[in-house]
Amino acid sequence: MRILIVGNGGREHALLWKLRADAPAAEFFATRPNPGMLPGCTPVDLAPTDVEGLAGWADANGISLTVVGPEIPLARGIADTFRRRGLPLFGPMAAAARIESSKAFAKELMKRLEVPTAAHACFRSFAEAEGFIRETPAPLVVKASGLAAGKGAIVCSSTEEALDAARAMLESGEFGEAGAEVVVEEFMEGEELSIFGITDGRHVTLLLPSQDHKPIGEGDTGPNTGGMGAYAPVPLASPGLVDEARDRIFLPVLDALERAATPFRGLLYAGLMVTPEGPKVVEFNCRFGDPETQVVLPLMESPLLELMVAVARGGRIDDTGTHWSTRTALNTVLASEGYPGDYEKGHEIQIPPELTERDDLLLFHAGTRTEGDRLVTSGGRVLSVVGLGRNLEEARARSLEGVEAIDFEGKTFRSDIGFRAFARDEA
Repeated sequence: MRILIVGNGGREHALLWKLRADAPAAEFFATRPNPGMLPGCTPVDLAPTDVEGLAGWADANGISLTVVGPEIPLARGIADTFRRRGLPLFGPMAAAARIESSKAFAKELMKRLEVPTAAHACFRSFAEAEGFIRETPAPLVVKASGLAAGKGAIVCSSTEEALDAARAMLESGEFGEAGAEVVVEEFMEGEELSIFGITDGRHVTLLLPSQDHKPIGEGDTGPNTGGMGAYAPVPLASPGLVDEARDRIFLPVLDALERAATPFRGLLYAGLMVTPEGPKVVEFNCRFGDPETQVVLPLMESPLLELMVAVARGGRIDDTGTHWSTRTALNTVLASEGYPGDYEKGHEIQIPPELTERDDLLLFHAGTRTEGDRLVTSGGRVLSVVGLGRNLEEARARSLEGVEAIDFEGKTFRSDIGFRAFARDEA
């Protein structure tokens, strides 16, 4: 079997790691892989966004399965292009991927289906947004409707902050085309929860829930990032809550997309807020989340590959349940100083060799590259350090051991990943 992975970040490194474990005899290829991925795959010198180029390469090289990591190729129709050529690809077609590429589309879909989410309004002009913001009590959340690499949602504690955020998007173009339309919504109180669902368009297999930590600072302070760490399993995610998410969120959305002749086949990610009224949708994504993938897949004992192949070939999946390790995984992201704003690149990274030999620690590369024989930083999020343990405390301790052992100039991280679960245990 020949498998192509589109993408080259921490999520794609984790996907490669899991799929290699599922199919040790398979040949793996990846688009411009990071140094951590390189020992396990053959590089393909095409950009993840080169849809036509990738389709032609996959066709010419007899690729059995293509797995798409990032959202941009999906929004640009990579699944449409591959399927026109009869090439199996795991990921939704562009019309279904709008559930991530247009927050306005997703919010209107949920409103029509009565899927629980925050009350909202959508705007393309600042004048219209201003009137709504002034009439709606703070706190509010202002979101760029388009793709903004996980950084387009701004929590505003006052009316003036909300006005500034909307002005920056709609008048100053801070997020480019992604911010040409904004969603202004009520602030939801509660805990966030991420649930991945692998779906054939009608049936869905839910994976182990995880909890992401998006703000840059300890205690969830500061601007949002693509994610500074995650852990799984989450004590908050009871079987009853997961069943409620399946019945009230996943299944109605999948049914509506199928009835609209835009079935969603691939990985549907629901970012939820668990409120006193139950789980409500913060956002949908059309692909695996990062950094949640780095803690969910190491705990998955069932084959992921079988589900992906069935979906990619147009088959049906049976929700017979997946098997999970009894261990806990906690991921601490090492970032560049200044992220999610401007940051420097090219700082040398020192990783003790023994870290890569441990069975209780996994290291997934994200923003790294090589310069000669040196490993250097090349992105805002540089490495994911995943600790595995019998419980959350042990997993965190092992993750932080790895964090402390790795060194590069400007190393930035949060030492409090999982803090809500720890606080709940102490209460």
